[in-house]
Amino acid sequence: MPAEVGRAAPHAAVEAAKRFLSTFKTPGMILAAVSGGSDSKGLLLALHEAITLGGFPAFSLSACTIDHALRPESAEEACGVAAFCAERGIPHTIRQWQGDKPLTGIQAAARAARYGLLAATAQEMGAVCIVTAHTVDDQIETIAMRQDRSEPDAPGLAGMAAGVLVDRRMWVWRPFLHLCRAEIRAFLRARGEGWFDDPSNSNRRFERVRVRQALDESGSSSGDILAAGRARLGSSVRAAALLARHVQGFDGLVARVDPALSADMANPDRARALLSIAAVIGGRHHLAGRETAARLVAFLSDAEGRRMTVGRVVFDRRKSGLYLYREARDLPQIELQPGESALWDGRFLVTNSGTDRMAFHAAGETAELRTRLIAAGLPEPVAKRAAKAAMGFSAAAEASPHFDAAAPLQPTPCVETHISLYDTFLPCFDLMMANSIAALFGRDPYPILPVHDVLTEKSG
Repeated sequence: MPAEVGRAAPHAAVEAAKRFLSTFKTPGMILAAVSGGSDSKGLLLALHEAITLGGFPAFSLSACTIDHALRPESAEEACGVAAFCAERGIPHTIRQWQGDKPLTGIQAAARAARYGLLAATAQEMGAVCIVTAHTVDDQIETIAMRQDRSEPDAPGLAGMAAGVLVDRRMWVWRPFLHLCRAEIRAFLRARGEGWFDDPSNSNRRFERVRVRQALDESGSSSGDILAAGRARLGSSVRAAALLARHVQGFDGLVARVDPALSADMANPDRARALLSIAAVIGGRHHLAGRETAARLVAFLSDAEGRRMTVGRVVFDRRKSGLYLYREARDLPQIELQPGESALWDGRFLVTNSGTDRMAFHAAGETAELRTRLIAAGLPEPVAKRAAKAAMGFSAAAEASPHFDAAAPLQPTPCVETHISLYDTFLPCFDLMMANSIAALFGRDPYPILPVHDVLTEKSG
């Protein structure tokens, strides 16, 4: 590092990096996602200075660049980041998004691939977390995008969380979320550093670019994002308590909801708790939209309503409670080779742990499952209907010719309930709520936060 850097006045970017490092429960290696753009390059440099000059010797820093292979220049840009890191003695690796790219939804697909590659890399390295360089500018854009399609008090209007758990295995943290892009670029200029500009950041075919340009013209401000985050966290804490008190799960197939919870859908926490359970039962990644939620409210408000289907989920109202289960239609069939894993119907993560190709499909009504559900306390009609949407498995049509179809499959497949709302991306706002849902569906708690997050600590 040049001597003049050591003598440079502290900068807001470096101070933000120091504050972030001071929140860790246990120091360790941090993996920085670096594209070569101004934000990520500024974050890497600020963390490097904070660790080497700011009194945090117990930390180490590595960098990873994801080459999405969507532009001819991307490989060269990744090599440029590698050279930047090598000059400073920062270990760096490049991971490429392999395979065919989708023709639509490319940004969402690229995001999922990027985070998956980062999480795998961080796990291989033994990192304590990943850091990304999202800024307050990104936060304002995110909130503006969500405002166009959400209710005024929707949870998503809290914006991006300071931390998010990816694939249930690695926390991603955003140390610059309250720093603006102009400050980061000023920091880089003060250090004599340039950056790459991704042309997709000015391509109006993408919603975020259109929103960014509109905000630039209107001069919109961030408002009280911290207060919105605390409100989201408070809602999650209250909803988690409601779920623990009023909901019971059965084999990952059925949820029984006390009438006390479902009777007051005007309460946003109660509505969110119920809609969250419905999303998991239905294998959905998001809560029901406003029109679907309105239909459900109308049904629950009608004393004569007995049963309706919303978002692939049957809401079955009885004297003993409201029962939620997956409707027995449009259920998929997938085939897996030995050792392969896949998500079935958005509800179950299955692994073929046998030695022959296996098919996973709707089980249909089975006496054994129906009897078990009734014994657990479900009304017989509910158990009968819910069992039809359970997953079954059998030998695939192309199974080994030595496979004995009359013999039981050994070993049985590994099956785990998939919590669709949170198993891919879990915002730290919702950790308590996610753990409450995990308990209902027989899952282990999610990994704890690596840092003492101010927002969580004050509100928890």
